Amino acid sequence: MLGLLLLQVSVSCLWLGHSEVVKSFETSCPQFFFREIPPNEALEPQKPAWICQRYKNQYYFATLYDRKMRIPVYSAYIYQPGPGKRPKTWLVEPQLIGPVYPKTMEKEWTLLNRYNVSLEKLSQSQAILHDYKNLTGLNRGHLNPNGHHDDYSSRMATFTLTNIVPQDEKLNGGAWNNYEQQTMIRRTQGCQTTYVIVGAVPGNNYIAKGRVNKPSHLWSAACCVVDNNYIKAWAVIAENDKNQVELLTLGELEDMLSELYGRGQVSLFDSDCPRE
Repeated sequence: MLGLLLLQVSVSCLWLGHSEVVKSFETSCPQFFFREIPPNEALEPQKPAWICQRYKNQYYFATLYDRKMRIPVYSAYIYQPGPGKRPKTWLVEPQLIGPVYPKTMEKEWTLLNRYNVSLEKLSQSQAILHDYKNLTGLNRGHLNPNGHHDDYSSRMATFTLTNIVPQDEKLNGGAWNNYEQQTMIRRTQGCQTTYVIVGAVPGNNYIAKGRVNKPSHLWSAACCVVDNNYIKAWAVIAENDKNQVELLTLGELEDMLSELYGRGQVSLFDSDCPRE
């Protein structure tokens, strides 16, 4: 009987160890989506990976990752801004290599030295630090920004290479930053909970000798629950070579993304989130 119990425990622990890169967000980390419903399949790339972003044994957000383009399709999180230091350490996602590796994000150094993973093997599954070296006119642009989180661990969790894209330097430090730090504060006044999804549309250009795609557009959508009777929404989109952000309704953004991705009508949130 004891042996059977130990076997059940070990099997459950093994399953838990495989829960970082998951089969679906509906069953693994649905809490980051309004009504626990993630975007529909119209955003899915050819080689998707669903990541429940885990740091120090806790989930902080969800990312649909494009293994082929080596950029996130989108990151989804709950908006909880607060003061705090900006982390400096960048992390990678071990389970994109394979399920036997740690279920929590790690430093490249840790994987190379403690788990004997070669840099070549790591780079096959995702972007690495070297890909973002010596960029001209571009920098590492967070989809889920560290400033939208209220403690150091949640901020640290955003510093994974599976949450960033090559972003126009002026846009990242200018109009996009204004949206993240100023417009969001104004728009979320009175919100009990604000669900956010930030994404990147793959473009025709690449960095790192063709390894990492440079998105053509960046976009963000928010669904804010004010109370049981009132929900509001808004969205933005920006071309990734201009320092300007266009404010849209949620419905307008979904229609634009449907055209840009070309995989059918995009739905970012549950139907209770207003499109007008």
